[in-house]
Amino acid sequence: MGKEIERKWLVESLPENTENYPYTDIVQGYLCVEPVIRVRKDGEAYYLTYKGNGKLEREEYNLPLNAAVFENLLLKCDGIILEKRRYRIPVSEGKHTAELDIFKGAYKGLLYVEVEFENTEEASEFKAPDWFGEEVTGKPGFSNSELAMRR
Repeated sequence: MGKEIERKWLVESLPENTENYPYTDIVQGYLCVEPVIRVRKDGEAYYLTYKGNGKLEREEYNLPLNAAVFENLLLKCDGIILEKRRYRIPVSEGKHTAELDIFKGAYKGLLYVEVEFENTEEASEFKAPDWFGEEVTGKPGFSNSELAMRR
């Protein structure tokens, strides 16, 4: 069983030298939101993801896809197809990676940052850097699946 333990924040200001960090462009759509079943292109990798219930901690399974299957499933997605550039920025003296999402398309200008953890204790002890904004972990309306379903 896969497990995701993650916290999320809105970003008010970008960290210095953002453009110097590695990034990939992501396109994702949702076949279902309860439970979450998502297809994603992350750089040159393609996935079908299942996410169980929960906000801080939940089940997560990723299955690899090829480009043709991804494109076919993307046509079947409901709502808005999300597009974003994800930067991977070391934080906590390199102990964690902040995944900074800068949205394009329908949500151009929206900035989120997420950090994944090994366990809930590590998640609760994490001190967010100054450039992180308001924490929105578990708040309604801030998940990517909820963004995709707004019309």
